[in-house]
Amino acid sequence: MQEKYDTIGENYNLTRQADPYLTERMHHWLAPEKGHLYLDIGCGTGSYTIALAQQGIQFIGVEPSERMLDEARQKSSVVEWKQGKAEAIPLADEAVNGVLTSMTLHHWQNLEAGFKELYRVLKPQGKVVIFTSTPSQMRGYWLNHFFPTMLKDSIVQMPAYDLVESCLQKAQFEIITTEKYFIQPDLQDLFLYSGKHNPELYLKLQVRAGISSFASLANAKEVKQGLEALLQAIQTGSIERTKQDYQNDLGDYLFIVAQKL
Repeated sequence: MQEKYDTIGENYNLTRQADPYLTERMHHWLAPEKGHLYLDIGCGTGSYTIALAQQGIQFIGVEPSERMLDEARQKSSVVEWKQGKAEAIPLADEAVNGVLTSMTLHHWQNLEAGFKELYRVLKPQGKVVIFTSTPSQMRGYWLNHFFPTMLKDSIVQMPAYDLVESCLQKAQFEIITTEKYFIQPDLQDLFLYSGKHNPELYLKLQVRAGISSFASLANAKEVKQGLEALLQAIQTGSIERTKQDYQNDLGDYLFIVAQKL
């Protein structure tokens, strides 16, 4: 993962900005209190970490990619930035009051070990706010129509909800709520399904460069053919039929909120 995001990190800031709505939901579920300390694990270049810190929340950002941490340090000196990973967090026991992890579970080497580490660094009754997607949700992306192998490979590495729940329970967390997230047309954080309503986004190399599925999982030949088919679908209007075929009520992404028992 570190090498992958050292490469992606070169232009990551250009397309991966903190989305105001998602920031608000993260703040809502984390329910931070003044004087408390919070951790963003897998913080990337710190977009959400900084957006939340600007609201007066004290944050530590932990990230395995030194390139991304360099970007984060350039953007803010208010947040304390540390190199580390979910399975080996460079913090003392019961050091933080809450944890945020956004779009990182599929990059963890060991989900159960990662949650046990979060349990270790969390104070009693501390919360973990997870933003992720599940395989069942991803099978509902219309991107499957144009990039089937890439999506298949992306889905394989995405932990299923039942696995996340099981690993949380083994680490002595209890899931207290979940919330589906459906892509909004004005989404500012251009992750994998950000072009749900705006398929033209995927025609931009800069956007694809900031999405790990395109940047590291995709086959060049499939991407070329998929983009050609997508462009034609946009020009002919058939993209609307494809989008209708993939409509569902599962949500596109998911918030999972758990609490340390």
